[in-house]
Amino acid sequence: MPKLTVDGIEVEVPAGATVLQAAEAAGKEIPRFCYHERLSIAGNCRMCLVEVKPGPPKPQASCALPAADGQEVRTDSAMVKKAREGVMEFLLINHPLDCPICDQGGECDLQDQAMAFGRGHSRYDEHKRAVTEKYMGPIVKTAMTRCIQCTRCVRFAEEVAGVEDLGALYRGEAMQITTYLEHAFKSELSGNVVDLCPVGALTSKPYAFEARPWELKRTPAIDVMDAVGTNVMLHSRGRQVLRALPRVNDDVNEEWASDKTRHAVDGLVRGRLDKPYVRKGDKLVAATWDEAFAAIKAANAGSSVAAIAGDLVDCETMYAAKALLQSMGSDLLEGRQTGLDYDCSSLSAVNFNTGIANIERADAILLIGTNPRFEAPLVNTRIMKAVRRGAKVFVVGPDMDLTYKHEWLGSDASLLANLPHVARDAFAKVERPVVILGGAGLKAKGVHGAALALVKTLNLVRDGWNGFNALHMAASRMGGLMLGYAQKGGMANILAADPKLIFLLGADEVDCSKLTGLKVFVGHHGDKGAHAADVILPAASYAEKPGTYVNLEGRVQRSERAVFPPGDAREDWTIFRALSDVLGHKLPFDTLDALRAAMAADVPALGREGLADYGWSVPKLSTALSGEIGASPINDFYLTNAICRASPTMQRCSEELVHGVEFAEAAE
Repeated sequence: MPKLTVDGIEVEVPAGATVLQAAEAAGKEIPRFCYHERLSIAGNCRMCLVEVKPGPPKPQASCALPAADGQEVRTDSAMVKKAREGVMEFLLINHPLDCPICDQGGECDLQDQAMAFGRGHSRYDEHKRAVTEKYMGPIVKTAMTRCIQCTRCVRFAEEVAGVEDLGALYRGEAMQITTYLEHAFKSELSGNVVDLCPVGALTSKPYAFEARPWELKRTPAIDVMDAVGTNVMLHSRGRQVLRALPRVNDDVNEEWASDKTRHAVDGLVRGRLDKPYVRKGDKLVAATWDEAFAAIKAANAGSSVAAIAGDLVDCETMYAAKALLQSMGSDLLEGRQTGLDYDCSSLSAVNFNTGIANIERADAILLIGTNPRFEAPLVNTRIMKAVRRGAKVFVVGPDMDLTYKHEWLGSDASLLANLPHVARDAFAKVERPVVILGGAGLKAKGVHGAALALVKTLNLVRDGWNGFNALHMAASRMGGLMLGYAQKGGMANILAADPKLIFLLGADEVDCSKLTGLKVFVGHHGDKGAHAADVILPAASYAEKPGTYVNLEGRVQRSERAVFPPGDAREDWTIFRALSDVLGHKLPFDTLDALRAAMAADVPALGREGLADYGWSVPKLSTALSGEIGASPINDFYLTNAICRASPTMQRCSEELVHGVEFAEAAE
């Protein structure tokens, strides 16, 4: 490990570290535009200049200079100061004075570094260069005259998103960053380039001209658009969430977020349920809470009651509903609303055991009935990292564009019983093998058992490594399984029981035509579930309540309330607490803390944040395989839940990026 001094401070850094990283380890701030910790080194902005001895008597770019033993680095010498001022002066030659109207204002690296490291004036007074705007789709708004060609967006597109949609045209002063033939940036992660852009060249199109950063309240939350559990910061003003930005969590989402996570928030104020409704005849009629509760009581369900959890529900809601059902004498709980029926006797057999962060260390990966690009985009970025490090990826199931090189073995389920030699040989030579079983695999007959049989065949579980993974797509799935929302037989068992009273906890994907009892929808959007309901009880969305969520790897995380629910809508658990009084089965908690204490007593893992320990056990399941593994359950990435379907941005993304509808800009 090389030792060097930075401004007289001795530091020791790992082999391969750069001088910039060494300076940061010494607590010195180094300005930069092109350098980013998670992207390859470009070394083209030259803002990170430092003076290094021994070396040539001129400033050097610290981001591209390896740290070496005995180096003496100066970050504050007169030479360095003058060099940085010169670089900043060059960057500002053609940069327009757009700060008053630029959405990056207040969050702009160029503004900050011009103040901290630039000159007070410029010696250039020639006409500024102008660049025509580029079209990059419904997410990214461009103002390319502001671009300083740092190429962060280009490197992100290729190295993280895995699409080569962005690149540079022309040379020298005429260089321009654009998409191929100026079509939409076709990636489910495109919004991240807005965060990466150090100037205002790429900004958020849905958020354009909405607010300034100092006007916004920031609330830490957990995203519910998929099961990854992306850590986000909800930015709100008044009673509306205006944007969602990722929080750094290296164990989960690093610092990225999918476009659905970022931009579905405009659906939180559209299509909302803000008052109770009761069905009278063929119509749902607005009612009071008392009238809605009275209609539920009139069903006289006794113990014939069931609860079906939707994909976006927090653990507190599921626990309150479970407690009410138990007090009424029922255990009809189900969270797999689309009809999946896999064995849940061992939670480790349906968990993402390797862990999201560890996937990038895998040497060989077998994907079974899954498309991680759309089922869990931030898991897909980890797989891509593994591929870049030399891992081989094999696919059993429909072939698809995964953004990285892979070998398709076929879609016949029987392949799992006898893997082709190319896959078996690859897995025989590796130290960290991984199998990922997705939604289509869990649905196909016998595939879950056959995948678990590979644990022994491919030696997936060994000291310090567990390579068996189930990839869920619903934010509520693992929490629901921990709370017992899994009937043997799945939804078929609920239908067979024919309950007189059914609580739909934001369950919009249930086929309600087969439910004959009184359907009570407890949710926040007037989507499919609300249309089929007999009673609607308006609830809060994930942004409007504190909640506990468990991601696909069993990580328990807490989310906070950013805004309050609209109208008469209430937090879900309080609805069940109030209803329990009317039904004569009073629940034993009056506060959120009391509910969480009761939930933790019932399921201790839900009482503390962090990874839940499920142990490791393999249930005995049928391995009888027949037929082909079908397509991924997600056929439209942008419209997977009620919030997305209410979002104009997600609707536009679906039309343009999934269905190929062409949109012309106003100037065209």
